[in-house]
Amino acid sequence: MSVEKKKRSTATDRSITESEKINEEPMETGSQTPSVTEAIEPVNIEMASLSVEELAVLQQELEEAQKQSKEYFEGWQRERADFINYKKRIERDQYLLNQAIKANIFKNFLDVLDDMELAVKNRPENAADQKWWEGVGLICRKLIGILESEGVTRIPAEGDLFDPTLHEAISHDEDPDHQSEHVIEVIKQGYMIGDRVIRPALVRVAR
Repeated sequence: MSVEKKKRSTATDRSITESEKINEEPMETGSQTPSVTEAIEPVNIEMASLSVEELAVLQQELEEAQKQSKEYFEGWQRERADFINYKKRIERDQYLLNQAIKANIFKNFLDVLDDMELAVKNRPENAADQKWWEGVGLICRKLIGILESEGVTRIPAEGDLFDPTLHEAISHDEDPDHQSEHVIEVIKQGYMIGDRVIRPALVRVAR
């Protein structure tokens, strides 16, 4: 065999050997490493199974939490309504108590006011020219102003329909100028503070 033929034969054998190595390498890799689908698919199935179970548990816990939250909210609303009613009741009781205290205090001054108004109404003939009489009128007006500033008001009576909650009848008389059960005359002025009567008005009533 010539030298040239030996070189060709050696080159051919070398090419065949490299080709076989190349063909064998993927086969070895394929036999050792599983495919992507074969590796992920069992994991996905297991995760899907666990997610469904966990979702069911979470759903149940959510429903229980929502139910408890609703009960707490409704209980809070009831307690809030009870507290508001309690607060209003306390404020109302405090208001009535203050009115009662004021009424008892001012009631003692009404007799003084009656006497002063009666004196002003029946003043002496020469009293208008005397300084002391001006003082009497000033004191009377000042006392009325103090009572009014504290919420004390006069009870309307003359000419009005008789109201037993506001008026106290001392007589029932015939009077052609007034309708039946209407006040003819106020004998003693009545007073009230807020919606509380301090003293009813003493009146004459038409039959």
